Amino acid sequence: MNNESVYQAIGGEATFREVVHRFYQSVRTDDIIGPMYPQQDWEGAEDRLRMFLAQYWGGPSDYSEQRGHPRLRMRHAHFRIDSQAAQRWLELMDEAIDNTDIAPPQREALREHMQKVAYMLINTAG
Repeated sequence: MNNESVYQAIGGEATFREVVHRFYQSVRTDDIIGPMYPQQDWEGAEDRLRMFLAQYWGGPSDYSEQRGHPRLRMRHAHFRIDSQAAQRWLELMDEAIDNTDIAPPQREALREHMQKVAYMLINTAG
């Protein structure tokens, strides 16, 4: 399954907007990862993640046009991300995906990718 087919099959921009919004609704009140996010820029954080995910999965290249290369490790290097934080991020993202109407093949593709990225960003033991 290529990324373009995932973007189309998942429902395009509207579905990514819904997943990301659900995710951030949970993040806002989460004790583990909530403090890592900009309290005064929730809307901006949502927009950045939505654009990134949409682009990665075959949608418009808005993220790169506005922010340049994703450079995920560099952009997250100043956060203390341990295995507990990565696991919590995944739990909240899985919950957001589960609560959005996404077919099982695309749901599994999203989850597999999210897991790789979350564990790639761990930069602190513990």
